[in-house]
Amino acid sequence: MSRTVITFGTFDVFHVGHLRVIERAAALGDRLVVGVSADALNIKKKGRAPVFSEGERMEIVAALKPVDAVFREDSLEQKRDYIIEHGADVLVMGDDWEGKFDEFKDVCDVVYLTRTPAISTTALIEKISGTA
Repeated sequence: MSRTVITFGTFDVFHVGHLRVIERAAALGDRLVVGVSADALNIKKKGRAPVFSEGERMEIVAALKPVDAVFREDSLEQKRDYIIEHGADVLVMGDDWEGKFDEFKDVCDVVYLTRTPAISTTALIEKISGTA
């Protein structure tokens, strides 16, 4: 029986930390589906627009070998719907979200992966813009 893994993220200013979480998520199943945060959701969540548009970010993520499908995440409140819609057996999130998605354990396994140390999109953007 094949296992579908689902994960979510903004994936802006794509870096090795993003790649590692995608590779590690893919290793937990046979199929990896990735929800990429919509521009509007990112503005609501982080108070700023992504550097790259949702279309560009989705294209980058879709081009990665471990990724089987990509969709736009329009709402944090729809995570359960996305999990069910994509037939996910496993939800993977970074450990900075530890415990926040345990409510979905009734529909899939929930795994929190340790983030790659010292890598942060926000820190990269601040460094590039000279605000760090």
